[in-house]
Amino acid sequence: MIYHNIISAVPLRLCGGLALALGAGVPGTAAVAVQPHDDRAGETQRAESGQGDGTILVIGAREKQAMDQPNATASRLGLTPLETPASIASLDGAMIRARGDQSIVEATTRAPGLSSVANPGNGGTALAARGFSGQGSVLQLIDGVRLFPAAGTITFPTDPWMIERIDVLSGPASVLYGQGALGGAVNVVMRKPDTERIEGQAEIGYGAQDSFRAAAGIGGPASESLAYRFDASYRRSDGYVDRGGSRSFALSGTLRWTPDPTLVVTLRGDHGNQRPTGSFGTPLIDGRLDLRVRDRNYNVEDARMRFVDDRASLQIDWTPSSAISVSNLAYYLTSDRFWRNLESYCWVARTGQCADGSAGTPGTVRRSSNYGIRHDQQQWGDQASVTWRSGLAPGITNALVLGIDANLVRFTHENDFGSDAQVDAVDPFAFAPGRFLDTQGIAPRYRTRTTALAVFAEDRVALGRHWSVVGGFRYEEDEVRRWAISYPGGTRTDRFAFEKTFRNATWRVGTVYQPSATLSFYGQYATGVDPLATLTTVATGQVSFGNARGHQVEAGAKWLFLNGHGSATLAAYRIVKTGLLAQRTLSSPIEQVGQRSAQGIEAAVALDLPQGFGIDANGTVLDARFDDFRSGGTDFTGRTPPNVPETLGNLWLRWDATPAVQARAGLRYVGPRFSDNGDAFRIPGYATVDASLSYALSPRLALDLRLYNVFDKAYAVTAYGDQQWLLGRPRSLDVALRAGF
Repeated sequence: MIYHNIISAVPLRLCGGLALALGAGVPGTAAVAVQPHDDRAGETQRAESGQGDGTILVIGAREKQAMDQPNATASRLGLTPLETPASIASLDGAMIRARGDQSIVEATTRAPGLSSVANPGNGGTALAARGFSGQGSVLQLIDGVRLFPAAGTITFPTDPWMIERIDVLSGPASVLYGQGALGGAVNVVMRKPDTERIEGQAEIGYGAQDSFRAAAGIGGPASESLAYRFDASYRRSDGYVDRGGSRSFALSGTLRWTPDPTLVVTLRGDHGNQRPTGSFGTPLIDGRLDLRVRDRNYNVEDARMRFVDDRASLQIDWTPSSAISVSNLAYYLTSDRFWRNLESYCWVARTGQCADGSAGTPGTVRRSSNYGIRHDQQQWGDQASVTWRSGLAPGITNALVLGIDANLVRFTHENDFGSDAQVDAVDPFAFAPGRFLDTQGIAPRYRTRTTALAVFAEDRVALGRHWSVVGGFRYEEDEVRRWAISYPGGTRTDRFAFEKTFRNATWRVGTVYQPSATLSFYGQYATGVDPLATLTTVATGQVSFGNARGHQVEAGAKWLFLNGHGSATLAAYRIVKTGLLAQRTLSSPIEQVGQRSAQGIEAAVALDLPQGFGIDANGTVLDARFDDFRSGGTDFTGRTPPNVPETLGNLWLRWDATPAVQARAGLRYVGPRFSDNGDAFRIPGYATVDASLSYALSPRLALDLRLYNVFDKAYAVTAYGDQQWLLGRPRSLDVALRAGF
C-alpha cells in the first residue's frame, strides 16, 4: 500500500517514457494512467509539469485533457482548443517517450491525418497532411518559429528527448506562419525549466541492430528569479540494412530569468549532430518487394550523410497589466548538411529496361545518381507582438493581437553535378558496393538571400458565454535574390541571376458555439499559399510565376466528458489548391492553371476504462485528387496526387496491471499510396503493432521492454522514386532503464 501511494504521485516527465497515455492525436492527451472518475487532476497536472516528488511511475491519476488549456500554436491569443475554430492536436513529450518513438516524424504521425514522406533527401522530416505533402505544404516550426526548408530539406530538431510537446494544426496555417502551410503546421515545443523544484531524468537503453541510447536532463530554480534546464542525448545503431550505421547527438540548455513578476526573459541554445543511415531504399524486383534483398544497402561503401544544426533564441515576455502583454522572440539558426551518395537503384527486367525506361543488363540492379551535395544555411529572425484585452459591452469581451514577423535566410548550395555520371550494374543479391566517384569536386554552385517580412493580426470577440468569433489576417512579402557561382580560370565568380518578390495576403474567420464549458462546435473558412518549390531555392524557370493559392472550409466538434477522463474530436473539411504549373501539350507553354483538392473526415477519441484500462484512437478518411492538371501532354485529372494515403489510423491500448506494472500496445495503419502523378506505381498500405511492458523496480527506477513491429511486417514507409522503397524497421526488441532524481 505504501508502494502504491509513492508510485501514484510520480511526475510522468521523470519517467522519460514509461507511463502510457494513449492520446494518439487527441488534443492534449496526457501520458498518465488513470482510474475512471478518480478526480486527482490537479495533483497529476503538477506531476506532468515537472513538479512531482521524483518517483518514476504514475498509477491511478491523470490530468484533465489539454483541450481546456491555452495553446499558442493554433492562436496567438492564448485560446484553448475548445475556443479555437480549427483542428489542433497535442502530443505530450512524456507520452512520446513512453511509446518509444525514435524520431520527431515517428511521433508526429501518431496525430490524426498525418503520414511520413521522410527520406534522406529531405532530411528524414517531410510529412503529408490532409491530402498535401512535403516541406512546401506541411510547415514545420520550433517553439513557434518557422523553419525555412532549403531544397525541401529540414534537419532540426534532432531528438524526442528534448520535446515538451508537439502541436499539430491541421489545415491552412498561412495566416499564422506564412507561405508553405496549406496542409497544416507542426510545432515542436522544447522542454522548459521548472521554476518550483529541481528535478532530473536519465535513461539508458540497448536493443536490436546493436542500438544504444543514453539521455539525461536536469532543471529547476537556481534562485528566486532564475531557473535552468539542460538536456543531452546520444543514439547509435548498426541499422537494419548492410552498412546502415547511424548516430546522433543533441544538447540543449535554457535559462529563465524573472526579475519582476511582470517580466520573463528566456535564453535558449540547441545543438544537433546527426549521421543518419546511408541507405536510400530497396529496389523492387519485377515490381515487387523481394524479401531476399530487404537488408541490402545498394549505396557505395564510403557513402556519407551529416546534418549539423545550431539554434540560439532570446524571448522577452512583459505583462504590464491584465489587459496588455508584449512579447518579442529573436533567434539565430544555422544548418550544415552534407550528402555523398549513389542514390538511385532500379531493377532491369528481361526486356533490358528499368521501370523508368533506362537501359541496363537484364537481371541486375542499375545504380545511378552519383550526388555530392552540401547545404550551408543561416537563418535570423524576430517576432514581436502586442495583445490587448478589453470589454466592449456588458457580456461582450474582445482580445486583439498585432505583430510583425521578420526573417532573413542566407543559403549556399554546393554540388558536383558536373561530374561524370556513375552508373553501374550489380547482382541484387551479392555485390561489391564500390566507392563514390567524384571527378569535379563538391563546390558552391549558387546562393540565395531570402527576406520574409510580415504583419499579422488576430481578433476574438466573445458574445456572452456561448458564442465567439475569431478572425485573423496576415500580409507577407518574400524577396528572393539568387546568384550563380562559376569558376572561370579557377577563380570563383558570383553572378547575379535574378530577384523575385512574392506578395501574399491570407485570412481566416471562424465561429465557435459552446453550449457548455466542455463542448464546442465550430466552423471556419481559411486561406493559404504554398510555394511552387521551396522559397529559398526558387529557380530561373519559376520567376514568372507566383505562389499557389488555396482555401479550406472546415466544421467540427470537440468534447470533454467524464470529468476530463474522456475526450472526442470530429472534423470535416475541404481544401482546394489552385495555381499549379501545368502543360497541356508537349508544345504548349507552361501555365499556372492547375488545381487539386482534398476533402475528408478526421475523428479521435480517448477514454479511460475501469480496471486500469485505457484506449486512444484516431482515424482519417479522405479523397485527394487532381481536379485539373496536365503535364507533358498527359492528363492527370481525377488521379490521386503522390505520397497521399487516403486512409490512416492509430490505436493505443493501456493496462495498469498492478501499481508497479503497465502494459501497452499500439496499432498504426497507413493506407495505400502512389509515388507518381499517374497512379501507375502503387505503394501498398500497411499495419504494424508495437507493444511494451514497464516495471517499477523502485520508486525512482524503472525497466522498460519495447517490442517494435511485433509481427515483423515488411512494409514501405515511403518511396524514393517509383521503384525504390524506404522500408520500416523489422521486428526489434529494446530494453531501457529509466531513473528520476
